[in-house]
Amino acid sequence: MIGALLALSVMAFSLAAQEEAPPAAAGRGRGGGRGGRGGGGRGGTREFLGLGPAPDEAAAKKGEPLYKQNCATCHGENARGSQGPNLVRSVVVLHDEKGEELGPLIKSGRPQAGMPGFPALSQDDLYNVSQYLHLEVELAANRGTYGATYGALRNAVTGDPGKGQEYFNGAGGCAKCHSVTGDLAKIGAKYSQASAMQSRFLWPARQGPVNVKVTLPSGQTIAGTIRVMTDFDISLTDAQGGYHQWPRSQVKVEIEDRLEGHRALLAKYTDADIHNLTAYLVTLK
Repeated sequence: MIGALLALSVMAFSLAAQEEAPPAAAGRGRGGGRGGRGGGGRGGTREFLGLGPAPDEAAAKKGEPLYKQNCATCHGENARGSQGPNLVRSVVVLHDEKGEELGPLIKSGRPQAGMPGFPALSQDDLYNVSQYLHLEVELAANRGTYGATYGALRNAVTGDPGKGQEYFNGAGGCAKCHSVTGDLAKIGAKYSQASAMQSRFLWPARQGPVNVKVTLPSGQTIAGTIRVMTDFDISLTDAQGGYHQWPRSQVKVEIEDRLEGHRALLAKYTDADIHNLTAYLVTLK
């Protein structure tokens, strides 16, 4: 009986992933994850998600203020990106375990990409910051795939649609950017799996061209849409169709973040909020 339920669960997860796979499910391991071989329960879930050893929560608590003081300006309040990259999806963070890869990078920086070094941070500080980042990965992975790994595998909708509507129009602030008669019209009919719907609003994909403003050393600003952006270079096309390219270390880059509201909510959602909002959205048919 247990084997049959597991097979159904894996099949349902595969279907949900084909429709809308949450990016955090990529995990933290090289070659498919460094998770332990735990048989079931929490250990089995960690391996299923591809996560490494559980973060040191006491160290993460010490690392949080260090991160906020030194890193948040560029990488965002919860490490989900701002002027600098999203660290929750960073390959270096995902491959690191106890600061062995993150520590040297934070210490020496990456000057060619515009990242300063932090030589004053001690080894304990570097370890604590690494554990804070791993905890953010953990929270994002579990939150982003919750519906796919538990109840919603059977397409169960357990929330209250009425409370979901209240959250949409009120505390969640969803109605400020979205309309149930506009961009979200009949959204409930577009997803055959409630888990896919849930993943869609938890981890929305960026749509269309990305607007950016680049400030040159002279103070001149050039705005346009991004053509290519890496850790080292950025290029854009301006409103007149002109092409521009610079080393990132020589300019200030400000990216229009249309998904800022979604990222902010990740740290605020309760489980009830998520289930209620899902229950409301699936009624929009």
